[in-house]
Amino acid sequence: MWLRSATRDDLETVSTMLSETWHDTYDKIYGHEKVEELTKAWHSVDALKQRLTKPMSEFVLADDGAEISGMAYASQTDQTEAMLHQLYVRPTMQGRGVGKMLLVEIESSFPNIRRFRLEVEKANDRAVEFYSDNGYSKIDETPDCGVKGSGIPAVIMEKVLW
Repeated sequence: MWLRSATRDDLETVSTMLSETWHDTYDKIYGHEKVEELTKAWHSVDALKQRLTKPMSEFVLADDGAEISGMAYASQTDQTEAMLHQLYVRPTMQGRGVGKMLLVEIESSFPNIRRFRLEVEKANDRAVEFYSDNGYSKIDETPDCGVKGSGIPAVIMEKVLW
């Protein structure tokens, strides 16, 4: 398994992987229809394409040569802070260290920032625990994870890097 930057050629595969991962994680929490709606908006090829060209951002993939096992996307929000927008691992690869590899890589992609922030769905206990185990602390909550009006309650977490 190696980590590499995403390219336009990867976007269809990443979109499919994100849809699979979201349905596996969130159908039981939010229902299939809500997950399908959010996946089409947030994980479409067009939405992913915009991330590839955003200044001061990084979009990395975990790739074993046969399949893309995970992805992470973050952007710098100011001179001292970056936001982890996405970190997802294919359900069949969860618990094998892929998420940790992606997290370490994405954090090291912004060497001059002081802290990393993220929003994680409040009901996703496994993800909240993963980030806590990797040095993130809860600092706040929001009723709208990702975008205003999403209706998905989230925990806002932060990790101070230096």
